[in-house]
Parts: sequence; C-alpha cells; structure tokens
Amino acid sequence: MTAAISVSGVTKRFGAVQALAGVDLEVRQGEFFALLGPNGAGKTTLISILAGLTRADSGTARVLGHDVVTGYRSARRFLGVVPQELVFDPFFSVRETLAFQSGYFGISGNDAWIDELLTNLDLQAKADANMRSLSGGMKRRVLVAQALVHRPPVIILDEPTAGVDVELRQGLWRFMRRLNAEGHTIVLTTHYLEEAESLCSRVAMLKAGRIVALDSTERLLARFNELYLEVRLAGGALPETLAGRALTDGAAITRVRLSGHEEVEWILAELRRAGCRIESMALREPDLEEVFVQIMSGAAPEGRA
Repeated sequence: MTAAISVSGVTKRFGAVQALAGVDLEVRQGEFFALLGPNGAGKTTLISILAGLTRADSGTARVLGHDVVTGYRSARRFLGVVPQELVFDPFFSVRETLAFQSGYFGISGNDAWIDELLTNLDLQAKADANMRSLSGGMKRRVLVAQALVHRPPVIILDEPTAGVDVELRQGLWRFMRRLNAEGHTIVLTTHYLEEAESLCSRVAMLKAGRIVALDSTERLLARFNELYLEVRLAGGALPETLAGRALTDGAAITRVRLSGHEEVEWILAELRRAGCRIESMALREPDLEEVFVQIMSGAAPEGRA
C-alpha cells in the first residue's frame, strides 16, 4: 500500500541553520501519527515542505505517492494542514471563508459538508460572523475547518490546541478520532504530550533536524518500563534500605524505584519500620512526556518500527 506520507533524505538549511539534516520518514495510511520535538527541531519546516510552502534543498517528499514538487496539485489536494499560526482573511465571514477555500480546490455545492464542519467544531453560532470578530480559540476552529473543507485523506495538525479551551480540545479530538476511524491519516504535532500518548499509535521524535526515535507509542513506553512509588512523607526520614532507590530523596515527594508491583508491600513495611508517616502515595509508570525528556537528553538509543 502506498504510504500516506513518504519522506526520504530531506534536508533544508536557512542560512547558518540546518533545519533538517536528512530526514527519512514514512506514515502509513490510516495512522494517527505523532511528530514530536522541542522548538526548533524542524517539525514546522518538514510540514511546510509537505504542504509545498518550502522547497527542500535535497531529498524527496510525497503525499499518497505524489511528489510535493513535480506533482504539487495532486499532493496538495490530498493534504489538509492546520497551521500553527492564526492566518485568516479579515474581510470574510466564517462561512464565506470555508466556501472560498472550497473554491480553491474546485469544489462547488459543498454546503452540506461545510455545515457538518461548523457543527462538529461548534461554529454554527459564528457562521455569519466576520473573522475579525472571533476570539483566538474560534479562529483556531476555523483553521481546522479550512484544512478539512476539501475532505483530504491526509491531515496534518500543527499545534492545533495551542492556547485553546478544554471544550474545544475535547470536541476536536472526538471529531479527529471519527475521521481517523473513517480512514483518514492524521499527523499531529503538539507540546501536550498526553494528547499524543492517548491518540497516536506511532511516534517520531525530531531533534536538531534529525529523527532520534521512531516507534510505536507502546514500545517507546515499554523501553522505559521503570515503576516507582511516589510517596509524600508527613514525618520521618527515608530509611537507608530505600535511599539507594530514591529518585528525589529529601524532597517533599520521594519517588522510589520498583522492580515489580510485588515490592510495594515491602517498601511500605520499610517505611513503617522507620517510623515514617505517609501523607499520600501513588504508583507511577513512565508517560510519553518522561520518555520524550529522556530521549531528548540522549538517555536512550533510537528505535524504529
């Protein structure tokens, strides 16, 4: 099956800055895929190349088999991009903006789908409002609708929930899950890593223009399979038998490494024996944010799947 997105040997330099340094990446059709990295890692540059807004210095990029340079029209038609920046025409209403975007792709009679987008993104009440009058969160919703108005099979969301309220996030993710279940490929960049962990089946991590990790979310989490018991002590000092396992010894909250769930009982017994009073405790497992921090700090080898 043709990949939804295929990137091979892509490089891009802006003056002295090497934004992309030989990126190879394939996103399969129907995936919900996360592209993560710190600011300046090259995520937006890669998205701009896929969208035809920036041309790579070398390498190739394809959307559903169509080269983004030689087959630009087809590649662009198959792709919908929600940009990170709030870019809009201040002279149109919300509905006019979506109708104009439909015309850009040569689509007429698109009213039913536009109405569905307005409903799913909770924009019905603002359909005839001028874009200038909308809040930042509402403008963000319109950008999402614009990206979807031509029903693209591949959707890229570049920080779609940055600075928006919880209600929009929940509504947006319900809609995106539905589109993904219907077969749309979705690529997400976000600094809210809990979103990527709950939504995405595979993750690529970029650092300084290179992919430093590429694997399923499940396997990335499994590579950091440390368990720890997080305890807040109201009194007493951590016993020496646990000090060697403590990640934050001396702090209000102490994390004690576990080799398995069966050790919880022994650790609690050691704390009681030392006269410690436990104010609260919780069993913690690594999340994607912790994995991300460790990979970015170079604490883990690259994985690919």
